[in-house]
Amino acid sequence: MKIVIAPDSFKGCMSSVKAANSINKGVLRAFPEAETILLPLGDGGEGTLDTLVAATNGSTVSVHVKGPLGDMVEAEYGILGDGETCVIEMAKASGLVLVPPSQLNPLKATTFGTGELIKKALDDGYKSFILALGGSATNDGGAGMLQALGLKLLDENGEEIGLGGAELKRVVSIDQSTFDSRITECHFLIASDVQNPFIGPDGASKVFGPQKGASPKDVEFLDDCLRNFADVIEKETGVHLHNLPGSGAAGGIGGAFQAFFPSKMKRGIDVVIEYTRLSQLVEGADLVITGEGKVDFQTASGKTPMGVAQAASSKNIPTIILAGSIGKGIEALYQYGVVSVNSIINEPMMLTEAMDKACELIEFTSEQIVRSFFYQKKLIEI
Repeated sequence: MKIVIAPDSFKGCMSSVKAANSINKGVLRAFPEAETILLPLGDGGEGTLDTLVAATNGSTVSVHVKGPLGDMVEAEYGILGDGETCVIEMAKASGLVLVPPSQLNPLKATTFGTGELIKKALDDGYKSFILALGGSATNDGGAGMLQALGLKLLDENGEEIGLGGAELKRVVSIDQSTFDSRITECHFLIASDVQNPFIGPDGASKVFGPQKGASPKDVEFLDDCLRNFADVIEKETGVHLHNLPGSGAAGGIGGAFQAFFPSKMKRGIDVVIEYTRLSQLVEGADLVITGEGKVDFQTASGKTPMGVAQAASSKNIPTIILAGSIGKGIEALYQYGVVSVNSIINEPMMLTEAMDKACELIEFTSEQIVRSFFYQKKLIEI
């Protein structure tokens, strides 16, 4: 039998690599003779760079850049196995993981470091980019990234504004004369499953601001800041970001790419599936196993398990989903060849205990679920 193991990370306790290895141990304990293919995945957010580099036998380049709050951090960009495609994961330079929870501040957080990563890749000669936009600590509309690449955002006195989301309230004009001209010769593929607009009730600030440390008052102010920025961008470029789908991704950096870069957006998991060749790897499989930390109504909107199930379903291969927890609204998953959604928590326990035992729990659950699946399949065939 052939089983493809393609999970996302279980955030807070297991990387996608650890999850895949643990699932594999459980599968082989149940069926030692099984052929297993391990393909740790991401959906365009944190971990996407590692997934794509590993799947294509690529490499990484380390770069010291400005972190979200202005301190220097060691980040990296990826080079795929083709030697031509560069992966920029903004979480590496501007991510939540780089800021202690007590210091989160979207009023000051900047995407400048992400711009520095892009500039280094341009300096190294790359022209084809994949941009993974999830996991940002920022709400600056991509302004810092643009500033790092030479774009001048000017106040009423013709002076350049500072860094951070709060500074966008001061922008009255944009000077593109020193913006890196090499960008026009490149292609940028934006990997993101976020369809939120730049501003408004469903915009970057109001939907994602609170998880980045914004108070209710901050959220309203940041939305006004992005609205002003969008007004100026429209005046200067003709691009109306205000309600443009996807422009609110990662604190609005999705809008910056749409307004100033030759780019197109694509669902993150679809980008990952394409470059990891998942559809080809599932050919001839008897079962596909995927999973993530929490499976709920959001999973069906384009998260990793959904994308994996769709790829497997197109080949008439059943999918089993493993989860740390299961929420409401999972019914939509069953129309895509998902035969079961299973929590790896097999008894009541504290969250900290579950996180500590995650690898053990997913290994045990995988063994039991796979045994059950093939036993029932055999009964049906009989």
